[in-house]
Amino acid sequence: MIPGFQTIMLPYLQLLGDGKEYSNSHAEEALSKTFNLSDAERKQMLPSARGLLFYNRIAWALFHLKKALLIERVSRGAYKITQRGLDVLKEKPQRVDLPYLMRYPEFQEFRAKKSTDNGGKKEVIEEQEEHSTETPEEILDGTYQSLQNILAKELLEKIQKSSPLFFEQVVIDLLLAMGYGGSRAEAASLTKQSGDEGIDGIIKEDRLGLDAIYVQAKRWQDAVGRQVVQSFVGSLEGKRANKGVIITTSYFSKGAEEYVKQIGKKIVLIDGEKLADLMIEHNVGIIKAQTYEIKKVDADYFGEE
Repeated sequence: MIPGFQTIMLPYLQLLGDGKEYSNSHAEEALSKTFNLSDAERKQMLPSARGLLFYNRIAWALFHLKKALLIERVSRGAYKITQRGLDVLKEKPQRVDLPYLMRYPEFQEFRAKKSTDNGGKKEVIEEQEEHSTETPEEILDGTYQSLQNILAKELLEKIQKSSPLFFEQVVIDLLLAMGYGGSRAEAASLTKQSGDEGIDGIIKEDRLGLDAIYVQAKRWQDAVGRQVVQSFVGSLEGKRANKGVIITTSYFSKGAEEYVKQIGKKIVLIDGEKLADLMIEHNVGIIKAQTYEIKKVDADYFGEE
């Protein structure tokens, strides 16, 4: 189990206890052994998949130790312990965490400024952080993912309440947004022409129309089974087509998923969860409500440190 960033503070300080300089990569390697992390745990990503979880927690442990002047940066990506840090180790504390670091005036000043920057909500913020194992990135990523999940659920609910014809148009709009086909008008006309033999739409794979993708849209709540997929594949055979997409608001049975792996034609199955994710990714049926820009210090700019 990956330890929280506060749990990492004391082992990190102990690692630097010999007074030598240690790089971030060396610290990560040593601490992963200290906490007996598996390769899978070391490779675990943040919810946003934009960084490694364990490395991120080490970075935040380092950040707070620096603010309390227990360690110092000696070169880019390399740190060593200070005399204050050595004094802490002499005390042999059971744990070094945010409440422990509050004994130092520099850290108190940092925390006081931080609470002011957050609108003066000092007590609430400090209580949350003191009991948290997650870093700010994790909290932000987790909140973002929760909002995405709520949005995906709302999208599926809207589609379930819409007409079958509107759902078919949603599917075509999504494929166009993903870069398939020519214009929306072309796709719409093709949809009207193709509403037979289990095929709800035909869309060009590229703008030149060198190949076509046949589409079936299922606005269902129950599982889409193997028989439905087989029937769709049979329809493609009559069109001499080799590529198709079945999109549903529900899910596919295991038999259906196994079947498409066994046949020669390229059939892609998109269930409700994947459909909502793709609509969000390609801005179909949604609008942008708020944008937050996250910034960090440019280490290259301060390269002379």
